[in-house]
Amino acid sequence: MNFLPNELETHDDFGMNQGHMFSLYGAQLTARASGALWWAHRRILCVSDLHLGKSDRIARRSGTLMPPYETSDTLLRLESEIVELGPAVVICLGDSFDDLAAAKTLPSNEAIWLSRLQEGREWIWIEGNHDPGPVEFAGSHVAEYCDGPLAFRHIALDRAEAEVSGHYHPKTFVKLSKRTISRPCFLYDDKRVILPAFGTFTGGLRSDSRELSKVMQRQAFAVLTGQGSHVLPMEREK
Repeated sequence: MNFLPNELETHDDFGMNQGHMFSLYGAQLTARASGALWWAHRRILCVSDLHLGKSDRIARRSGTLMPPYETSDTLLRLESEIVELGPAVVICLGDSFDDLAAAKTLPSNEAIWLSRLQEGREWIWIEGNHDPGPVEFAGSHVAEYCDGPLAFRHIALDRAEAEVSGHYHPKTFVKLSKRTISRPCFLYDDKRVILPAFGTFTGGLRSDSRELSKVMQRQAFAVLTGQGSHVLPMEREK
């Protein structure tokens, strides 16, 4: 997959709204400007592709050093959503850790921070392709999770319905006067929603890629994230 580097992003605001509400099989969902999905009726907060420990994994495998703050930045934004919304359930849609070793080697202060965020609520870790096995943190570790009409999994399944997934890190481009900006985005249609990566330094796949054009229905929308949210028809493969 052709991921776009984060350096292409800018942070111009489209408005200060906190999210875009839409319905999926009767579930009223909000695509938050943060990149988190909120199901208010069930008090479920859902995030995807945190990729905690990415800088550690890259240093371990290649020797390349990245700024070491990506995990703390991701946890800080996740904590902000938890404090504001007070979820009863948090669902992490897979690739929560950049690999299984990263889950074991998180610095103690970040491991304690994560454990503190879990306190007082149900926490569900869905297996991803980067973290296919159980991790040493509290919570349930499952291949997929169902609640009401919705099925939560890491990678979208062909012909699935009422599906919430991640994996692709979708992004889209918007032309503004003399420049083009890139934003992580939600993609949704009448069958499914695909979440953007919540983690810092995660890159992304263009919404007009072949992979995403095959997964999404013809009438699909992109919800851009950032300081606000903005809804556009999903760009498709030309």
